[in-house]
Amino acid sequence: MMTERDIQEIRKKVREKRPLIHCITNPISINQCANTVLSAGARPIMAEHPLEVAEITQTASALMLNIANITDVRMESIKTASDTAQKYNIPSVLDIVGISCSHLRRNYVHELLDLYIPTVIKGNYSEIYALYDSSYKSSGVDAHTSADIEKVLDAAAASAKKYDTVILASGKRDIVTDGEKFLFVDNGTQRLGEITGTGCMLGALTAAYLPFSDGFSAASAACVVLGICGEIASIHKGMGSFSAALFDALSLVSDDDIRQKIRVEETKIEAF
Repeated sequence: MMTERDIQEIRKKVREKRPLIHCITNPISINQCANTVLSAGARPIMAEHPLEVAEITQTASALMLNIANITDVRMESIKTASDTAQKYNIPSVLDIVGISCSHLRRNYVHELLDLYIPTVIKGNYSEIYALYDSSYKSSGVDAHTSADIEKVLDAAAASAKKYDTVILASGKRDIVTDGEKFLFVDNGTQRLGEITGTGCMLGALTAAYLPFSDGFSAASAACVVLGICGEIASIHKGMGSFSAALFDALSLVSDDDIRQKIRVEETKIEAF
């Protein structure tokens, strides 16, 4: 069971060791992702040129890959970085943004997974369900109500077993599974959906925690911490002040805050 002490230990190691986290993400949220990594105490580098990503990935402690706002250059770079991560056993997060709304993204993700399995595959409810069901389609990059939690639970567990990895499905109730157990994280606020990039930030925070934990623990800790920070920031009314307050919370959140506010439930899959 993920506890506040587990999260405390992960956060402590990140702050002490300051690992380099290589993020290949989109320009819409690149600043938010870099600042999220910094808030955890790690060091971000956001390189995406195909001629340097292998060299830079080799020096990193973890890799975060995000297919939002995809381009030919980014697609090439993500494949190169994935190859390098596999060669040097570097843990990684793949955020399958928009896989449910585009054949290009869907086909590309499956090509990637044929070559390399990341430590964590992350997506919202619609994206995780689309990974499992190739016929499922939704509009845009936000989760659709047609991907209800019961469908997502089945899809997440099946995909975790199929790819032998950890699945993180973000939503009103975040779900983390390794195919054997579920962790449900009830921290958070709907306000996290009001500003762009918070899903990408969750992927970046997961990557920041990966050098000092397994994929299940890193994903679970990231969901708890970002969720709690969203709750702390929610006292601010406007989008601008909420965004600033969220980063304040990420940089200032204490172990005591986590101890008081953590809301998680772990269940063996056999129970479902």
